[in-house]
Amino acid sequence: AILLGAVSAVMMSIDMGGPFNKAGYLFGTAALASGNYEVMASVMVGGMVPPIAIALSTTFFPKKWTPDERRNGVINYVMGLCFVTDPLHVIPSCAIGAATAGALSMAFHCGLRAPHGGIFVFPVATNAPMYCVALAVGSILGGLILSLLKKNLPPEQSSES
Repeated sequence: AILLGAVSAVMMSIDMGGPFNKAGYLFGTAALASGNYEVMASVMVGGMVPPIAIALSTTFFPKKWTPDERRNGVINYVMGLCFVTDPLHVIPSCAIGAATAGALSMAFHCGLRAPHGGIFVFPVATNAPMYCVALAVGSILGGLILSLLKKNLPPEQSSES
């Protein structure tokens, strides 16, 4: 179950809305329809990790991001959008963070009856406190890995002009 949670969460994070993401979501909704609510929890937590990981990285490691990327990072906290176009660094770090969150979600026996993610479904999640822990751990891990992989920008690029 933990491996299933990790894989389904990675599928949600690796292509940022592409075919792997759609396949992961479809698998989650099929499991939901058959009464397995834990898979949907891992799918949705995996989809939430990338924007939060990017937002954390732009906040705590600002020298690695341009002023525009830092502003977009703040938006990631609120909107869950991913405007950073750096797949070489973003995808692996977010996939590792999402896999961790998905695996923890399954290990904690979190469930989700709603076929959607975000904070709006937390009230219907089973074991919601540990679901939040899974999200936090995956997001922090993804943000740290992203920050380690990304090089600091030259001072003229990382400061406001």
